[in-house]
Amino acid sequence: MIHSIDDHPLTDERWQAIIQNNAAYDQQFFYGVRTTGIFCRPSCRSRAPRKEHVRIFTDAGQALAESFRPCKRCRPTGDRLPDQEWVDQMIQYIDQNYRETITLDTLADICHGSPYHLQRTFKRITGVTPVEYIQTKRINEAIDILINTNKSVTEIASLVGFSNTPYFITLFKKMMEQTPNEYRRSHVSSAKTEH
Repeated sequence: MIHSIDDHPLTDERWQAIIQNNAAYDQQFFYGVRTTGIFCRPSCRSRAPRKEHVRIFTDAGQALAESFRPCKRCRPTGDRLPDQEWVDQMIQYIDQNYRETITLDTLADICHGSPYHLQRTFKRITGVTPVEYIQTKRINEAIDILINTNKSVTEIASLVGFSNTPYFITLFKKMMEQTPNEYRRSHVSSAKTEH
């Protein structure tokens, strides 16, 4: 049976249990975070969510029935989340937020794990580190903007999450063997000659 949100309100007492990581409440309820789709025990040591994003569940089955995933850190179902699923969560977060500043600590908080274990698992599953994945994602997005718009290199760098334009140009050249402007010239002119 699926309950509505109102059946299990987020009382002040429950909120205090969550922000204080109070293990005494672990057998009383679980909480889900709408923005991440992850649910936890009240004692979970992950960063406290924003209050307005919290959903209360009476048991893990209810959270699972509503498509929330168990936290990798506090393991509310008692099971370990398969590494592939965990990495998929990280990739989904990166793909949606690559324009923002994303550190290992940020990913660890969002995906509920330790930075060290997160990095090791991500590299084992994907073959690249989270930082390399983020850089590749940003450069691929930059390429699309370079070819399809007249935006300046500085604008493009900012749009894809680089606050430092010289660093963006250096990384772009390292990955693509051309500066952004060289890449644009060679690919826009070749696209015109194909038509």
